[in-house]
Amino acid sequence: MDLRPYLDELERFADGQLSEAEQEAFELRLAQDEKLSAAYEEYEQFTADLRWVAGHETLRHRLRNLDKRLDERQVALASMQARSSFPRVKWGLVAAGVALVLGLGLWLLLRPRPLNAEEVWARYYVPDPGLTEVAAQTTNSPLLIDAMRQYRAGHYPAALHSLRRVSASTIANDTLLYYTGVTLLQHAEAGAARSYLTRATQQPASALAGKARYHLAMAQWRTGQLPQARTNLQAVATDPQNPYQLHAQQVLRAEVLLPRD
Repeated sequence: MDLRPYLDELERFADGQLSEAEQEAFELRLAQDEKLSAAYEEYEQFTADLRWVAGHETLRHRLRNLDKRLDERQVALASMQARSSFPRVKWGLVAAGVALVLGLGLWLLLRPRPLNAEEVWARYYVPDPGLTEVAAQTTNSPLLIDAMRQYRAGHYPAALHSLRRVSASTIANDTLLYYTGVTLLQHAEAGAARSYLTRATQQPASALAGKARYHLAMAQWRTGQLPQARTNLQAVATDPQNPYQLHAQQVLRAEVLLPRD
């Protein structure tokens, strides 16, 4: 479908640039407007595909280097043909052999390769954007403010260092548990993240419990706990108040959590 009428607000929503009121209004429209909901799913699939394609940058470099080596070999063959007294038929066989070897190498580079488990997980996982600067400032916790700056910049070890120094008496327990869990998950420590996110889901009357359940499910998926991951994603997928509802539905529809033979 044509995403252009919705592209600006979809990008702002995905990047966490909407105010709280704008986000609530947008999520309400998602639940009521079928065209907007379909555009959102199409946009999510498109961005997931872009992340997957971006992972093949190394392959593109290798192909360019292969093309360069092919050109150099062709120049070398032409020079050898001009200097040598071998019959042309022999040079034809040599060139054919080189072309065959290069063609085989190119085929090996370009042949379809199934995604491994980590690539599939990365294709569907939607990280938490972290507290904005304004939201972090309202906590009046310098350590949490610094942790969120480091988190948004992708400096996860530094963010964890600051989070672990935050006093539980100055920040709500669910906030500290949740952001420690999602930071560990971003830092590829899914096993450690599960403990924090599990406790975050159990905090009474916490506004972060639903979001924590989505990230807990993704941590369980990454550590091979597929039945538990499916159960939590199903709970998220049926909760219209959960901001990750559509993402959970997308994973469940893709059936990537089913056991493989």
